[in-house]
Amino acid sequence: KKSEVSKVMAKADIKPKSMHRAKMWSDDVENLYRFQQAGYRDEVEYKQVKQVDVVECWPETGFVKKLQRRDNTFYYYNRQRECEDKDVRKVKVYVY
Repeated sequence: KKSEVSKVMAKADIKPKSMHRAKMWSDDVENLYRFQQAGYRDEVEYKQVKQVDVVECWPETGFVKKLQRRDNTFYYYNRQRECEDKDVRKVKVYVY
């Protein structure tokens, strides 16, 4: 769905226009939570920094499966939701 957009965005050094906090859990918030746990703003920044075209996701849920941190260690995530309700408001949602 958004892979074409993210391919284009990963090539340029795109910066977000604004940021707000997530209010409710969603699939997108789940993935943002995973990127932010690994030390990145979002998928766009991850692709820029790591120079990758594709982020490995679970086929069943579409959630991010594995991310490489800036220190080159890996984070592995479960198929199921990991962002608990108490953490949802910590997730930063960037607007481009």
